[in-house]
Amino acid sequence: MGYAMVMGEALIDLLEADLDGERIYRQAIGGAPLNVAVGVARLGGDVRFAGTLSTDVLGDRMAAFLRAAGVDGQGVRRVGVPTTLAVTTFEGAEPTFTFYGEPPSYALLTPADLDVPAIAGAAVLYAGSISLLREPFLAAARAAWSTAGPLRVFDPNVRPTLLPGTAAVDALRDLTEEFFATADLVKLSSADAVALYGEHDPAAAAAHILTLGAGAVVVTCGSRGAHVATRDGATDIPAPLVEAVDATGAGDSVMAALISRLLTGGRPTGPAAWTGHVRFALSVAGLVCERQGGATAMPTPADLLARWGDR
Repeated sequence: MGYAMVMGEALIDLLEADLDGERIYRQAIGGAPLNVAVGVARLGGDVRFAGTLSTDVLGDRMAAFLRAAGVDGQGVRRVGVPTTLAVTTFEGAEPTFTFYGEPPSYALLTPADLDVPAIAGAAVLYAGSISLLREPFLAAARAAWSTAGPLRVFDPNVRPTLLPGTAAVDALRDLTEEFFATADLVKLSSADAVALYGEHDPAAAAAHILTLGAGAVVVTCGSRGAHVATRDGATDIPAPLVEAVDATGAGDSVMAALISRLLTGGRPTGPAAWTGHVRFALSVAGLVCERQGGATAMPTPADLLARWGDR
C-alpha cells in the first residue's frame, strides 16, 4: 500500500454553539484538505500533507495536531501571517462558513515548495477546495497535478461566501473543470453541483463531469446518500440512518474513506467496486455526523466496527 499526498488548506473553525442560552464559538482545527488527511490517517492510511501553516500559536496547534494524528507534515511550510479563521454557523446540522484573514495563511504554498519526487511517488494525489481560489497555491496545485504517477482525486468544496457574483462563479467553474478533465475521481456535494451548474439533479451533474474526462464521479446528497457514476454505469446509494448533530467534515470524510480504499485496492475495475467504496464512505460519514464535526470527528476502523458491526 502506498501513500496519499493531500494538498490544501488548514485553518481554524469557530463553530457556533449554545452554552446555557448564550451563543458561543467553539474552536476546532479544520480545513477540508486537513480533514481529509486526518481522515485517511485515522482509517490506517499513510498520508502526507502539503500546505502552509502560520507561525502563530494556532499554527503551532495545527502542526501538533497533524503529528498526533499520524499525518506526515514534511510538505508543510510555515508562514508569518495570522491563521485564517472560518466562522461556522448552522441551519440544523448543515454548516455555513465565513472566512477571516488576509492574506489567507492556507494559500501561500508555491511551486518551489513542492517535493516533486514525493508527489510522483504517491499512490493518490488530492487537490481541491478553497485554496485553489488564491495564488500562489493555485500554481502549486497545477504543478503537482501535472506530475505523472498518482491517481488524482478532486473535490471542489464550493464555498458560496467566497463567490461574490456571477463572474466569480463562472471563473470557479472554469477552474474546477480544468481539474475535472484529468481526475480519476471527482467527489462533490449536491450543493456544489447547484453552485457550479444550477443543477439540482446529481445524476445530470455527474454525467456532465464524466463528459469532461473524469474517470468516476461521486455526488454526495446528505441524508439521501450519494450518486456514483462511471462510464460503465451509474447508481444511487442510500445513506445509513443516523442521528446527525453536526455535518461539518462529513463530505471530507467521504473523500478520506474513498482515498483509503484507493490506497488499499488501487483503481476500481468497474461500477460494483466503486459502489462498495461509496457504501463504506457513507458509513464513515454517518458516524462523523453523529459527532461534533471537523477533523476530531474522523473515525478509526475500531469506531466503525463498534457503530456498524462488520459490514
